[in-house]
Amino acid sequence: MSNPQVETVTTGADKVKLAGAVVLLVAAIVAFYVLSKQGPWVQWGALLVLLAAAVAAFFTSESGKSLIAYGQDSIKEVGKVVWPTHKEARQMTLYVFAFVVVMALFLWLTDKTLEWVFYDLILGWKR
Repeated sequence: MSNPQVETVTTGADKVKLAGAVVLLVAAIVAFYVLSKQGPWVQWGALLVLLAAAVAAFFTSESGKSLIAYGQDSIKEVGKVVWPTHKEARQMTLYVFAFVVVMALFLWLTDKTLEWVFYDLILGWKR
């Protein structure tokens, strides 16, 4: 990541922006239910406008800017990943399936062996 140090500095203006975002979010939910008798266009319009305002208020705060920077750094890191080819992915999938089948057979054989040892040899119960 490009920013190894974490700094937690919160200004008063930043707190006001975050509080405003929360107030706008609550107002969006309240407006959605209060405006239910006005029709769905007004109801959904108010919800979307207030939600957009809440998102805009959040992304202007330091927390929102940090989230955007984190997303940009994540996209850069995903670009650095060397993805397997189709052939490699298919081969690895077949290896996993083969391993699962072998493990299933091993566990079944172990279960039947223990069942035979405990029930037939030790306890003498015949089925």
